[in-house]
Amino acid sequence: MSQVSRASVLALMFLPLAVHAAAMRAGVASVDITPPPGLSMYGYFDRIKEDRLSTGTLDPLYARALVLEAGNSRLALVTLDLGRCFGKASLDRLRSEVRRLAGISNLLVTASHTHAGPNVLDEYPNDQLPAWEADALGKIAHAVEEASRHVVDVRLGTGYGIAHVGYNRRVLDADGGVKMLWQNPTKIPTFPVDPTVSILRLDSADEKPLAILVNYACHPVIFGSDNQKYSSDYVGVMRRTVEEGFGGRLICFFLQGADGDINPYYASTPLQDGAVKLRDWTGQELGQEVVRAAKAIQTDNLSPSSIGFAEDEMIFKVRWPAEQFRSGLLKEFGPRIFEDHADLLQDQPVPGTLTLNVATALIGKRIAIATVPAESFVEFQMTWRNRCPVPDAFFLGYTNGYFDYLPTIQAASEGGYGAADSNTYLEVGTGERLVDHALWRVYEMMGRLGEMPEDLKDRHPR
Repeated sequence: MSQVSRASVLALMFLPLAVHAAAMRAGVASVDITPPPGLSMYGYFDRIKEDRLSTGTLDPLYARALVLEAGNSRLALVTLDLGRCFGKASLDRLRSEVRRLAGISNLLVTASHTHAGPNVLDEYPNDQLPAWEADALGKIAHAVEEASRHVVDVRLGTGYGIAHVGYNRRVLDADGGVKMLWQNPTKIPTFPVDPTVSILRLDSADEKPLAILVNYACHPVIFGSDNQKYSSDYVGVMRRTVEEGFGGRLICFFLQGADGDINPYYASTPLQDGAVKLRDWTGQELGQEVVRAAKAIQTDNLSPSSIGFAEDEMIFKVRWPAEQFRSGLLKEFGPRIFEDHADLLQDQPVPGTLTLNVATALIGKRIAIATVPAESFVEFQMTWRNRCPVPDAFFLGYTNGYFDYLPTIQAASEGGYGAADSNTYLEVGTGERLVDHALWRVYEMMGRLGEMPEDLKDRHPR
């Protein structure tokens, strides 16, 4: 297996399962990270080309922190109302602060992918973070600290619902070509779609609701490029619907799944055509289903009470000849393309490659979490859930980094947006190998890969 063609893996961290006698504990916190107006917005390149900056706020953007603790193992999960996750330098800074303030080394930072948030870059001129991002990082670190200071014994439970608020925006023609269906207000059936709503509910020891985590795959793009105000899109409405459904006694977290080819029915609706109303319908439809399914969940004391966590760096080839690809982007879009597409093709340790940070978690040998630093096509989420050896499998996109689209091998061969254009620059097959990697980690944490045979130990010392 070569370093590049088969994804070189460097294990950064692997925590063995915690002592089973310890109770699972959890704490939560939420903080407003809405930036001031006047910034470039994320998600639609025409806004950047035309210098259309944000003018205000429709609804606040939040970061929410969950800290899980079992024995000596601790994991912090942070959800962001942003279009993408922060760049490496900001994530390193956040890790350092979380370690300093809360003593937590295991960190998952995941974004909802709203297209109504501020633009986020991997690198900034002179390595100077914009003031809003530096401020947000500080707020997030203190939110993790607050959550860690208020951990309580918890009971956990999982449940599932079905919500039909989105469709697959890639439609195959009779000749095998791809036509992009950017809106679908008449709700024409498309395939594949994953309507599954995966839910993790946490209650305090006295069975009072503490948090609900919602894992679902659908682009938050009801607002189009004409919108110049910050919004969490349908995600914020969903969360509010869930929290109100439980009497405001808990915090709801949204975990974006593999939504790379999934749009909401009313995508990119102009404001004058009722975008706010359609955003509310979408969020309420999803939120009401979450409330129904979550209220049916019976939580219990997780046994074994344990947290497994692994974080790895994986190296992949760039799909296209790197310099030719970069030159093509500059020729077609101009230098401002790197305000929307990170200039990741420069100064790589191995020329023609990109390094991805991927993390896998296993909670109580029952709940597995696979993370991908990209927007994966929906089949990866479905495959992960079908192949995972534990009962509950959550798939998180936009986590601990961002590398644009990850199409399946088949989709890459068919073409279309996000499958064979400037929005996908990782080698074909990357997504499949990331799912395999997460499966390997889960089996390893479960102790099901076995020890080295005795007759090989002397010949292959560890």
